Amino acid sequence: MEMMADDYDTRDVLRSLVFRLHDNVPAIVREVLLERGWTEFDKKEQDDTDWNLYWRNSPFHITDHHSIKPWQRLNHYPEAVQITRKDYLARQLKRMKGAYGSALYEFSPVAFIMPNDYVKFIAEYSKERQSVGRRCSYWICKPVDLSRGRGILIFQDIKDLVYDCTVIVQKYISNPLLISGYKLDLRLYVCVTSFCPLTIYTYKEGLVRFATEKFDLSSLDNAYAHLTNTSINKYGVSYKKYKEGIGCGCKWTFSKFRSYLRILGVDDILLWQKINNIVILTLLAVTPLPVASNCFELFGFDILIDDKFKPWLLEVNYNPALCLDCSIDDTVKRKLLHDIVELLNYKEVDTFRRNQVAGTKAGRRRVSTASESVTGEAPGFLTWQKVTKCTSASSVQPALQAARGSIRKVATLTKKTARAHPRKTLTSQLRERMNMPKIPSQAKAEAKNKQLPGAGRSPHKPAQLSHQLPTPNFCNYELTIRPYFLSDKDERPIPRVGDFVLIFPFNEAALQASRDGTDVKRIIKEINKLVSKQLPSKQQNTKKRVGYLTSV
Repeated sequence: MEMMADDYDTRDVLRSLVFRLHDNVPAIVREVLLERGWTEFDKKEQDDTDWNLYWRNSPFHITDHHSIKPWQRLNHYPEAVQITRKDYLARQLKRMKGAYGSALYEFSPVAFIMPNDYVKFIAEYSKERQSVGRRCSYWICKPVDLSRGRGILIFQDIKDLVYDCTVIVQKYISNPLLISGYKLDLRLYVCVTSFCPLTIYTYKEGLVRFATEKFDLSSLDNAYAHLTNTSINKYGVSYKKYKEGIGCGCKWTFSKFRSYLRILGVDDILLWQKINNIVILTLLAVTPLPVASNCFELFGFDILIDDKFKPWLLEVNYNPALCLDCSIDDTVKRKLLHDIVELLNYKEVDTFRRNQVAGTKAGRRRVSTASESVTGEAPGFLTWQKVTKCTSASSVQPALQAARGSIRKVATLTKKTARAHPRKTLTSQLRERMNMPKIPSQAKAEAKNKQLPGAGRSPHKPAQLSHQLPTPNFCNYELTIRPYFLSDKDERPIPRVGDFVLIFPFNEAALQASRDGTDVKRIIKEINKLVSKQLPSKQQNTKKRVGYLTSV
């Protein structure tokens, strides 16, 4: 039976939620949480688990996900790097294109991962050069693990291609949508509250980022004309100057951009539907990820629109920048963070930071329960338990059906790939022990070395994936918690929270397909139906509109 707030001592009623920040977290995260009345975690005064939200720039350890408490949230999902490294993203999209056809997955430019794909790239490059009357493409080269526009090279002649690390080479979109001659792209914020079942929200507001010099294919080495990264353009001579049609700086909000498009007769609703399709199809490419509870992932999708109003996916960013370079940043990002906290759906009972079944206080000093002494696991109905020994709480049974259906399918798939042994032999038991997460004695040894929970990877070094499928350690566990992102009213994902709008599941069929272990084929079928309905309501004169846009 779930413990209600009234069951606690009245002296605890005024307790606030507690946040925990790792090194280098942007200052605005602390500011927003303090604005909301939260208090910051003090490791000298508080128990290790006496917090509600842990925010960091780098991935968490697998043990942090295994030991998550009912009242806690982590701001990263395991192995989300599968789509945030440029080479991983290219491979995933190529695989999906091969499996489900190029009709849906034509939103990403042709890509080659160098040096592995060097021969393939040379073949494509030579084929274009030898084609009579065919215009030679422009190419863009990006280091796979760098961000903020660092190390980018644009070229047309292969003799200009030089690199000293793993890079991705893509066809450069040479016909971008221009406003007053300036190139632009969109930074779309996407929050995934669960990959199993898949639950996706996009943020209604966002950033339109402009280059600060006019687009010119005759000067490919001019970063201020070809790159829209604020980290680059804020150092340009034109950044603070007033630019006709754009203004000072290099950013607009989505609201201003969409109003601008509507004035020109552009169907912005159809454009955003296409962008939402890109988001869903991209995230389907990495589904399923390892099963995890009480976490979320905020992605930054970079979308470029060409002069025919076709949206293109450029990349997906891990830890999208939350620094404040201008007043527009403050307007968009501050409310974004407030709405993220609302999306995490904290309850009053979470302020007590206690296990809701055993009723014990969180931390190092707590009374052991009978179930804990047998299983060796922390008490509470939100903890991880082995699939084979799972007993669900009747009070949360309806809310868990969607997650369980997904997890069982993932676990079954992983057992096949991991060569599971039906009989418990001595050898299999030893093998199982070798593959288990770190035991408490190892955790104590780490504590002696003064290592904070989850402080393992440097934010500057990309996380390495062990394999494409979820790790056995994750898939051998089943969630015994009520997913925080479900509505109390109908046990479905909440359709809208602040400016976060649910885009997946988008209908009943998609909801059922995600509950059955994310049936990608079935979801793709539903997306095809959706795309066929997303046709312009009326024929528009695109050529005149584009000509006007590029000349404004």
